[in-house]
Amino acid sequence: MSFLTHHTEIDDVNIEKITPLITPAELKRTYPLSSQAFSTVLHGRKVIEDILDGIDKRILVVVGPCSIHDVNAAHEYADKLKVLADELKDELFIVMRVYFEKPRTTTGWKGLINDPNMDDSFDIEKGLGMARKLLLELNEKGLPCATEALDPNTPQYMQDLISWSAIGARTTESQTHREMSSGLSCPVGFKNGTDGSMTVAVNAMQAVSSGHSFLGLSSDGQVSIIKSKGNKYAHVVLRGGNDQPNYDETAIAAAENELARGKTNGKIMVDASHANSGKDPYLQPMVIQNIAGQIQKGNKSIMGLMIESHLKGGRQNIPADLSQLEYGKSVTDGCLDWDSTVDVLRQFAKDVKEHLPNR
Repeated sequence: MSFLTHHTEIDDVNIEKITPLITPAELKRTYPLSSQAFSTVLHGRKVIEDILDGIDKRILVVVGPCSIHDVNAAHEYADKLKVLADELKDELFIVMRVYFEKPRTTTGWKGLINDPNMDDSFDIEKGLGMARKLLLELNEKGLPCATEALDPNTPQYMQDLISWSAIGARTTESQTHREMSSGLSCPVGFKNGTDGSMTVAVNAMQAVSSGHSFLGLSSDGQVSIIKSKGNKYAHVVLRGGNDQPNYDETAIAAAENELARGKTNGKIMVDASHANSGKDPYLQPMVIQNIAGQIQKGNKSIMGLMIESHLKGGRQNIPADLSQLEYGKSVTDGCLDWDSTVDVLRQFAKDVKEHLPNR
């Protein structure tokens, strides 16, 4: 005897509601890729690949807010960053950090895509539209963008506007994220584990270099079997762990050895925030100064920096009355203020300038 009807006693027991979502193809028709955005993404990816291959000697800098919650502030930040990127283009290749999804250890705001209204209404379709529109506009300014690939379905909606992706410390060990990353069209950085271990990142890089078959969304929103080719531009991002940093010379040497043993890409990005700065955004310049010193001493493995920065420094809680939000200040991790960001990047570029051609 077969049962063809839906039985709520045993199926979807804990599901309250299922709402159909716009397909990736529909969203792309609403916000189509422009020729200027296409050129920015293509150029951005090629430069980052060349940096990872050692062809381009500049340092990749992924810098921007911990998360995007206000598109107006994001535009103001981007306009300032584009001017700085042009000023320092001979030493640094600057990409804006445009993070829309925030992994939570327990609960909290999950980012612009999940909750664009910041009121637990979870209007995900609105969030996807806001995110794609912002990425399109930033790329049209000539500013390459970086993000964290958290939800495995999100890349179908906006990967064509991303020049660099990160896999966070909480998801580096996830098979789902490794499979997804093997099919991403841009270089991808894997953060070391939250305990500071390099093992999960090295394992992830090995896995991502190979092709995989996995479940995913097609552009038309059909659940499909995705077969990837593998991503040869996976690399590690050191972010510290267990409240301890891992950016000093000893830690970098240990990371180099582990990458060599794993026969993976030996290039290293250093995240100046998180455990490397003890979650104090104003200690990020100390990390960056240390990296400049290592490059001056002849280091050749460090290829990039990540910095959490916003118009205003620090962070704020999300108030019940959203009109009380302070403009230009992070609602997730604390950030370095804009003026300090300019100062530290100018000094870093000056410090490493004469050493870059020999790397």
